[in-house]
Amino acid sequence: MRRGTHVIERTRKGFCDTLIAAMAHAQRRVEIGILVLLCSAFVASAQETLRLDGKRIDEALNRMVSDGRAAGVSVLVWKDGQEAHFGAAGFADREAQRPMARDTIAQIYSMTKPITGVSLMQLWEQGKFGLDDPLSRYLPAFESMQVYAGKDATGVPMYRAPARAITIRDIMRHTAGFAYGPGNTPVHDAYVKADPLALDIDLVEMGQRLSKVPLLFDPGSQWSYSIAVDVQALLVETLSGQPFAEYVRQHVLEPLGMHDTAWRQPDERLPRLAALYRKTDGKLVRDPNAVTRRLNFQNNKLTGGGFGLASTVDDYMRFARMLLGGGELEGTRILKPSTVRLMATDELDARVTQRLFLPSKGSVGFGLDFAVRDSQPQKPEESRGAVGEFFWDGAASTLFWVDPANHLAAVFFAQTMPFDGTLHRDIRAAIYGANYLGPKGD
Repeated sequence: MRRGTHVIERTRKGFCDTLIAAMAHAQRRVEIGILVLLCSAFVASAQETLRLDGKRIDEALNRMVSDGRAAGVSVLVWKDGQEAHFGAAGFADREAQRPMARDTIAQIYSMTKPITGVSLMQLWEQGKFGLDDPLSRYLPAFESMQVYAGKDATGVPMYRAPARAITIRDIMRHTAGFAYGPGNTPVHDAYVKADPLALDIDLVEMGQRLSKVPLLFDPGSQWSYSIAVDVQALLVETLSGQPFAEYVRQHVLEPLGMHDTAWRQPDERLPRLAALYRKTDGKLVRDPNAVTRRLNFQNNKLTGGGFGLASTVDDYMRFARMLLGGGELEGTRILKPSTVRLMATDELDARVTQRLFLPSKGSVGFGLDFAVRDSQPQKPEESRGAVGEFFWDGAASTLFWVDPANHLAAVFFAQTMPFDGTLHRDIRAAIYGANYLGPKGD
């Protein structure tokens, strides 16, 4: 905390102590009790005032590159209605010595998911569906799904009908029971065989393939990150009557002025694309160009709702600012304030105790396509943040969050695989301070 802030806190505390002493001398006990409460809140509010330290942020970015965790990083912070800080370190393309810059196009992977969720909730606002409607009402292929029930005595997998139908709320909070890649059950094996996210199929075929893969658990009983947001994309396409990518472009990206964000990027933007680096034997190894470019610089048939967008920090900040503004940016309304609040409210019942990796994100629950911080950080090593914030990240270690308590939004870009949560811990500590707790929650 800056020296000036310490002076303000000492002055506030000294002023309160003087008043309390004067009241005590006058034996005015009722007023003393009230004053103690007021002064405690007064001093506490000063202690929790968030003041950004640009030097600390830039030093953190430089360390990420110098210690070999990232080839290049950048962060953009918006606070109190204006840009508060932009910083970058390292390279978008280390081999070409091309610096990480504001116009660098990065692959955001699962940070695509909140954009899909916003698109779907626009249709909810129009009365196109109810959150607790069965998914099969709109996508009949999902009507007769089975749940994996373990293996019998001879090792043969068993299946049964689910305890209840998958709802649309389930596919927005990752409680549907879908798998999401390889694993240790026959369900995972069936998922891999079905290959529902193959880039040469469309969303309709994705849904057909997925509907034949059994569920891992009864809908609503567990939290398990899954292909569910790609099902949301199919639902957007079905309810709107438009191709998913076209709907998102027309109703979210263009209205927000996100002109550099797309699944299929124009070829002329290729020189701005960041290279992907993979941690191998403790060193960052560049992915082959063909691998890096396959999502955004070739004509894929699949437009995933859960992955695939590439963007810039400025573009994604416009999306984050819209959420911070209660669904509105610069006079353009994308969602109602009440809809944003709904999405940013923890939707997980206390009985949902199996939550896969979600606890690694901190003291959080999960809303509709966002993780939601519901209590202060509980451990020193936990990422800093404020109760009420909502956020998500991407496989290449990108991150964004919206913090209404501090009127703040942040977008952090890296292109490091596999996902490295230490980068998120460090950028949050640089922005908030290592000891920041923020307002009290549950």
